[in-house]
Amino acid sequence: MKRQLILEDGTVMIGQAFGSNEPTFGEIVFTTGMTGYQETITDPSYCGQIVTLTYPLVGNYGINRDDYESIQPAIKGLIVKEAADFPSNWRNDMSLDEFLKIKNIPGISGVDTRKLTRIIRKHGTLKGSICAETVNPNEIIKQLLEDNTPNNQVEQVSTKKPYPSPGRGHHVVLVDFGSKHGILRELNKRNCDVTVVPYNTNAEEILALKPDGVMLSNGPGDPKDVPEGVAMIQGLLGECPIFGICLGHQLFALANGADTYKLKFGHRGANHPIKDLKTGRIYFTSQNHGYAVSEESIHSTHLKVTQVNLNDCTIEGLEHELYPAFTVQYHPEAAPGPEDTNFLFDQFLLSIEKWKGTVKQNA
Repeated sequence: MKRQLILEDGTVMIGQAFGSNEPTFGEIVFTTGMTGYQETITDPSYCGQIVTLTYPLVGNYGINRDDYESIQPAIKGLIVKEAADFPSNWRNDMSLDEFLKIKNIPGISGVDTRKLTRIIRKHGTLKGSICAETVNPNEIIKQLLEDNTPNNQVEQVSTKKPYPSPGRGHHVVLVDFGSKHGILRELNKRNCDVTVVPYNTNAEEILALKPDGVMLSNGPGDPKDVPEGVAMIQGLLGECPIFGICLGHQLFALANGADTYKLKFGHRGANHPIKDLKTGRIYFTSQNHGYAVSEESIHSTHLKVTQVNLNDCTIEGLEHELYPAFTVQYHPEAAPGPEDTNFLFDQFLLSIEKWKGTVKQNA
């Protein structure tokens, strides 16, 4: 069955239908990872977006029980060059097509994803629709130009109630702005006693849980649409160590008086090089974000830039000059991607131990 992909700039591409038959609208983005499509599809940071996978063959190892980054995918649709019909892997539970049908997510294959990527790189992120071949493109384009992108993506993917992930080590409160399972997995691996709380939990409620440290998770959308997170971080500064990832990094910057802006087409992939300004070392990182922290806005704050992106020199790491708090723009938990910066979770626990020692000494 044929299906069409329609962009707000008037571009129309015809491809093969797979997944759900429901029409969909969303912001079209591309990611360059060669593997890890299951983790990508289930990453909450893609909430509201139609994801283009640039690697030409997708679905060849199927879907398995181990590689989910959330239980319910939040993407609006999937675009691929070729979708494998008969996956082959010892972990395979179902095909990509079967999975998308179960989750009611439409897909389109047979699309020239290189051409689509060039369009996005030239014009910036565009709104688009995956719909039946019989639909009039002009009507869809009119809807796309009139439609306003929702700004409650974090609310959609955050947990509604606090829940524990017990351990015997340091008590870490993980603020869920759309957290990937990988973050929780890394904390549990280090025997942390984790309490996951909703995005709109205030600082007083978090401090009442007596955390040894607070993690600010990744998440979708514009950080300026989450003022609750900014206020919460301001209330936590100086009260306990903080470690922020992706959206957590951007919210941390806003909470300290810096500014953020939208990138032309974002950073999405598993091979983004960053440089650590303290050590001079280069790391390859997994990234998925459409916004960045403004470098000019940092100068009037107590924040220090610790890492930069070698592709476009955008800020990849921040550190507070007065308090034990640091953040990164990328995903140290990877999933998918390289695990070069996995040590940052250990660095966070070391900051907790140092903080607890200082508090005990001053008591």
